[in-house]
Amino acid sequence: MSDGSRAPLIGIMQGRLLPPAEGRFQSFPRDGWEAEFPLASAAGLDAIEWIYDVFGEDVNPLATDAGIALMHELGRTHGVAVVSTCADYFMDRPIVRAGADERRDIVSRLFWLIERARRAGIERIVLPFVDASRISGDADLQVASAVLRDVLPAAERAGVELHLEADLAPAPFAAWLAEVPHPGLKVNYDSGNSASLGYRPDEEFAAYGARIGSVHIKDRRLGGGTVALGTGDADLPAVFSGLRRLQYRGDIVLQAARPEPGAEVVRAAGDRRFVQRGLQATQGERRASAS
Repeated sequence: MSDGSRAPLIGIMQGRLLPPAEGRFQSFPRDGWEAEFPLASAAGLDAIEWIYDVFGEDVNPLATDAGIALMHELGRTHGVAVVSTCADYFMDRPIVRAGADERRDIVSRLFWLIERARRAGIERIVLPFVDASRISGDADLQVASAVLRDVLPAAERAGVELHLEADLAPAPFAAWLAEVPHPGLKVNYDSGNSASLGYRPDEEFAAYGARIGSVHIKDRRLGGGTVALGTGDADLPAVFSGLRRLQYRGDIVLQAARPEPGAEVVRAAGDRRFVQRGLQATQGERRASAS
């Protein structure tokens, strides 16, 4: 959340501290998810962004009260928070690709996930509208807007924000957000996805910066895949400067390129330092502008 009630957390996407499960780049780690809490602590990270997807839905601890209790216990023991979930379930079962009957089932799962998030103390759900679930026309926009209007009252009652991750250009994205002005609907800004699409951070922030509630940090080549931070086409200094100008106080979640298996904690610690240096550099900009 971005209300300034606490300092920003630097977290990591779940599964990035373990070797990929069955070769999947991003998924809930069905085996050994508990181990990521001490690993995150060892990397100096504050939080884990939980994944809820089809691949792991039958063993995801979010689904049971006992599982949530274990998540809380591990979080307290290792000083690692879980305040967000990335709902990749809706990449596997896209809201905008479904027929009417299937969509009812999918939206029911979103209502269910909102309630599970409330029980877990999770403050935001990131809803992906990219790749297989991307918005690709006015009809998709209308469907997505109708679903959001339907579920946002329940999310508000649960104290859960919905953060949209979309690949729309700045102006169309801003126009879509204006159609659903609910304060609990925000943007998840992904630096790598924007770089891959050739979007400029200054134009994005000018269009919808006030609605940004969370940030995924990664680097990508223009039109290509994820690479190590600082080696792709993401203008990360401009991202950090733009966030400073917006007085952004939300969390930053690492979603950077995977290293060779076994080097996950070392890479995560290095990526955390990269982000911290980038944020600290903007403090120098602020002092220079004030003098």
